[in-house]
Amino acid sequence: MADNIPNPNSEGPSGGWGSLKGIASTYGESSPTPAALETLARQNKPGGFMCVSCAWPKPVNYHPFEFCENGAKATLWELTSHRCTPDFWNDHTVGELRQWKDHDLEMTGRLTHPLRYDAGTDRYVEVTWDEAFVGIATILNRLEKESVVFYSSGHAGLEASYLYALLARLYGNNNLPQSSNMCHETTSVGLNKVIGSPVGTVVWEDLEKADAFFFFGQNPGSNSPRFLHPLQDAKRRGARIVTFNPVLEQGLISFVNPQNPIDMLTGNETQISDQYHQVKAGGDIAAILGVCKHVIEADDLAVADHKPRIVDFEFIEEHTTGFDQFVEMVRETPWPDIERESGLTEVALRDAGDVYIGAKSVIGVYGMGLTQHAQGALNVAMVVNLLLLRGNIGREGAGCCPVRGHSNVQGQRTVGIAEKTKLIPMDKLKELFNFDPPMKDGMTIVDAVKGLMDGTVKAFVSLGGNLVRAVPDQLEMERVWAAQELTVMVSTKLNRSHLFPAKTAYILPCLSRTEIDRQVSGNQSVTTEDSFSHISGSTGKRTPASKCLRSELAIVAGIAKATLEPGPRLRWDDWIADYSLVRDLIEKTYPEDFRDYNARMFQAGGFYRGNDAHERVWNTPEQKAVFTKPDRLNALSFAPAEGRFRLVTLRSNDQFNTTIYGYSDRFRGIEGTRDVVLMCKADIASAGLFEGQRVTLVSDFSDGKHRELAGLEVRAHALPIGTIASYYPESNVLNAIDHHDELSKTPASKAIPVRIVSGHRNAFGSREIETAMERPVFVSGDRELKREAFQREGSVD
Repeated sequence: MADNIPNPNSEGPSGGWGSLKGIASTYGESSPTPAALETLARQNKPGGFMCVSCAWPKPVNYHPFEFCENGAKATLWELTSHRCTPDFWNDHTVGELRQWKDHDLEMTGRLTHPLRYDAGTDRYVEVTWDEAFVGIATILNRLEKESVVFYSSGHAGLEASYLYALLARLYGNNNLPQSSNMCHETTSVGLNKVIGSPVGTVVWEDLEKADAFFFFGQNPGSNSPRFLHPLQDAKRRGARIVTFNPVLEQGLISFVNPQNPIDMLTGNETQISDQYHQVKAGGDIAAILGVCKHVIEADDLAVADHKPRIVDFEFIEEHTTGFDQFVEMVRETPWPDIERESGLTEVALRDAGDVYIGAKSVIGVYGMGLTQHAQGALNVAMVVNLLLLRGNIGREGAGCCPVRGHSNVQGQRTVGIAEKTKLIPMDKLKELFNFDPPMKDGMTIVDAVKGLMDGTVKAFVSLGGNLVRAVPDQLEMERVWAAQELTVMVSTKLNRSHLFPAKTAYILPCLSRTEIDRQVSGNQSVTTEDSFSHISGSTGKRTPASKCLRSELAIVAGIAKATLEPGPRLRWDDWIADYSLVRDLIEKTYPEDFRDYNARMFQAGGFYRGNDAHERVWNTPEQKAVFTKPDRLNALSFAPAEGRFRLVTLRSNDQFNTTIYGYSDRFRGIEGTRDVVLMCKADIASAGLFEGQRVTLVSDFSDGKHRELAGLEVRAHALPIGTIASYYPESNVLNAIDHHDELSKTPASKAIPVRIVSGHRNAFGSREIETAMERPVFVSGDRELKREAFQREGSVD
């Protein structure tokens, strides 16, 4: 436990023996092939393969074991020795499997053969690949083009992704939503609006030069554990880390490096955060405004005293617009309003501001805790406002660092999986493939789900993913997903989306990134893009789980060949035979980003495709970075009300997205279950509840539809008053498809309005606004004062 930021919910620091124990548990459950350890040794290294889990970048100077706990779990999960063969369906029906948990479905093992749903027996049956492709093509060619959606999960490599986007456009639409729609589309839209770049601006070298990191709604301990290595290095050279998060995340409190023998033997912990501020869910706008207010007031004093300015006025004059309007609004906003909306004290925010002022180079890090709000894009803009004040974008050791999720979620957008036509070089596609691309914008995930609900969407082709489980309005989604004419799912394992088959449904099993992909020209390699815009190659070495598996690229090409009219420039067989030909096409389509693509794909650390904002070139309409004047102090779509809580959806350290590896969330002290609702003791008491009680969460969204999640056990947890938490994806049943960010339509999963029902009465938490100030803010200082504050919350140190 870090000395000055207690986390009573955790069983210990991130990393360390707990991390090894977690990997060992997954190893035992998945029973991987004997070569699994050799495979892990190749993970995230040149000539090896890039992690199938998150998109954290790969350093040039890599560690002997360049993988984290979750990355190892993802690899072991795919290398399982368990097999889900066609014989599995002799003993199980689809209806029966709907009663299984997500974890148990995955534990059936790797899918081995292409399958078609047989409604008469309520089972999947084996088909040949040709039968599957012809059956899919027959239905696609009788449906209206606009009624078909081509979804992608963020796993497939750049080569398959490029051809998948081409398939959709040759078919006749731009209905290419992607998993980014559900997590970081807020970044793609919001960041692009204010700095002209849809992605982060930092590179690996910036991590090594930063004097301070400001974290907002990001959890490296579970979601990107390899980030903890550069953070540990930063702390050792004296950098400061300030965190804003409603939840005490162990990865931002303390870390024991599993690759350091001395740390492991002695239990030596590195304290990560110097300050940890538990902002109310949805209160980041006010919190960041408070830090900016302190910086501006300090600058005003410096000007009055004829001292050097605090804000970087030369940078602001040359590179930004909107500064005066923003500053005016900051000066006019009173501290009590900031305190009320953030749930933090003026003193705490000024302490954070002092760290910002004292640092020469600052990196602003954020995750889905910032993007998944009704005003997520404004959240992102506020981070940019803070960074712009002191010129912390576009220079060494500074910048904006959104941490992306799936391993190639950013790269798929780069090579054309996007529903917005303005993002695609349609003229080059027309020239390369001799067709007229559709110019109407396609559907986002929100549009597609609503299209399913009103019946205008008739078919879904899914390149990976578990969409039924991943989106809001989950129960309604199960019904409308099954009502389609066609579902096609490219998958490695069973998941819940397979259990709601359309009138015609296919499961097409694919190779994993770790497996040999032997085509006519030899074993093929694929490429992915990380969060820092670096492209890296992967080559699989493991024997495929089944001789019947095909690569994602070969499956996409197989569907295309069966569905589309042939043409001399559509060389599907050649592209299957040699993926380097597809990389040549990507380079021709995006020559600035992919120069010398095939020659550079195995460069250590990946090759950088560039980022104009990193060079202080602002591709905004104003040709400058934009200060944003906020029109509100919270990111909510609803007002505080008696009995209304703000529900934050969480992932455990034993899952990745909708993949549940097990039931151990050691960072929160929860074992053996996911059916919990986390509340601070003050809320439990004021709501008339008790720990261990079973309750039901009921949606309080304004559309009048009934949504509930029952059977949750009340658990005491260190959270702000009025903020409660439960696990994703189970809690998706409570979120409405219309509850999303205004600009990007990213679902607002980090502040869902809910009420708590115990028996037949409502349990009200009536202290949401005023008493939120009573909870502790953990900052450096006297431990006994923090102990007293923590005990006032009703917990123990």
